Amino acid sequence: MLLKEKMEEELKRHIARTGTTTIGLVCKDGVILAADKRVTLGGEGALFVGHKKFDKILPITDKIWVTTAGNVSDIQLLVKLTKAELRIRQLRTKIEPGVRETANLFGMLTYENVRKFSTIIGISAFLVGGVDEKGFWLFEVPPDGAVAEHKDYVSDGSGMVIAYGVLEDAYKEGISLEEGTRLAVRAVSAAMQRDTASGSGIDVVLIDKTGARKVVEEEVKQVLVKK
Repeated sequence: MLLKEKMEEELKRHIARTGTTTIGLVCKDGVILAADKRVTLGGEGALFVGHKKFDKILPITDKIWVTTAGNVSDIQLLVKLTKAELRIRQLRTKIEPGVRETANLFGMLTYENVRKFSTIIGISAFLVGGVDEKGFWLFEVPPDGAVAEHKDYVSDGSGMVIAYGVLEDAYKEGISLEEGTRLAVRAVSAAMQRDTASGSGIDVVLIDKTGARKVVEEEVKQVLVKK
């Protein structure tokens, strides 16, 4: 029994986790996703920074992206499975995947992942944002596989409590993509000041009717200077 416990503890110490602060914002003309870039190793105690430039916002289609949190290996597997399944469906039906369809697929895979029999619990969480023929959408998929739509904003990860404080204070209905970008950067930056698992930079992705674009690092720096 002691040997088993030691092995499980050793595995936990070497699992890469994104720790993280992720944010999704619904704007009048699109959706914004934002996240920090730090990956940590270790349990609930001391954390070791394993990666400083990890991309936590990933494309699923040209107009649907996700933020990620949890065990890196689980995240990467579920993203690959989702992209492959949606691609197969599109080839069969000739119809582009919708945001709700994508979120529900992530929910199903996350539900199965966290409940599989394993010595390592498969923890993963996603914010799914994008645009389709029905409009702009933002969904939350927590580690238990539930799917929840958000009409305004949502945050996830170890720094979400701090980020929510900024969002609650400054978010307003009908916010523009430009204003939303500044708010998202402020919220993630505030979380990075207090949450040791979040840090090492900020990524922001804007999604509108024309598709998605990543805000360049220099633009993010300018927001941080102005705030």
